[in-house]
Amino acid sequence: MTTRIGRVGGYEIDILLTGYPGKSVCHGGLGWSTVALLRGAGRIALVDCGTFGMRKLILDRLGQLGLKREEVTDVLLTHSHHDHAINWVMFPEARVTIGGGELDWAVEQPLGMTPVAEFYMTELQRSPRLRRAAEGEEVLPGVTAHVTPGHTPGSLVYVLAGAEREVVFTGDAAKNRAELLARDADLTVDRAASRRSFDRIWELWTRRPSTLLVPGHDVPMVLEDGRPSYIGKREAAITAWFADDLEKTTLFELVA
Repeated sequence: MTTRIGRVGGYEIDILLTGYPGKSVCHGGLGWSTVALLRGAGRIALVDCGTFGMRKLILDRLGQLGLKREEVTDVLLTHSHHDHAINWVMFPEARVTIGGGELDWAVEQPLGMTPVAEFYMTELQRSPRLRRAAEGEEVLPGVTAHVTPGHTPGSLVYVLAGAEREVVFTGDAAKNRAELLARDADLTVDRAASRRSFDRIWELWTRRPSTLLVPGHDVPMVLEDGRPSYIGKREAAITAWFADDLEKTTLFELVA
C-alpha cells in the first residue's frame, strides 16, 4: 500500500514501499527496503529502487498513481547494495545518481562476496545516464546529497528542503528507529564512521521543526519531544504453502 506523505518543497511525496526493520533468521538478509517517489519541479524521481522481488510492486504502485516506468526522470541511489540499487535498469529514461566514491568502491568489490549489486554497478559505471554526486551537491531542485559513510564508504543521505520543514532520506546510513536511538549500526563496514554519520543525520533532522526522516528499512518518522515517532503503519506478512494443496495457505503477520 502506497503511503502519501504530502507536499514538501514543491514535491508530492509518496512511499511506494516501506522498508522493514528485520532480518531473516535462516535465509540470510531480508532486504525489504524503502522506495520513495518525488513528483515536482518537472521531475518524477525515485529515492532508491529496490531489488528483483519488488519489481511488480513498484510498477503496480506507479500505475496506481497514473505513472509509467518510462516517465521516471531520476533515480537517486543512497548506496550500491542490491536491495536498494538493482532496479535502476527498470527506468530507461532516468538519470541515475549515486555517490562517486560509492560507485568507485562498489566496482572494486570481489564478486560474490558482498551485498553490492556488482554487475549492476559495473553497468552503471559505463552508462551515459550516470550522475556522480558529491557532498553538498544539489541533485534535484531543492534536493541536496550528503555523504554519510559507515554502512558503505560512500553512502548518501538526500535532504529535500521545504518552506516549513525538510525531508531526510537516509537509506541504510540509518536503517531503522533502533539504530537512530542507539546512534550505532548493525551491518556496517566502518562502525566509527557510522557513529559519526548518525551525529550528522541527527543534526540534519533537528535543524528544522517537524522534519520528516525516511529510513532505509523502517516506517517514516518525525520527532516528538526529541524522540522518533512513526507517522504510518507497518504492514508485513508472509503466506506459505504448509498444507497439502495449493488452495490453502498459512498467513504469518510480521508486525508487533
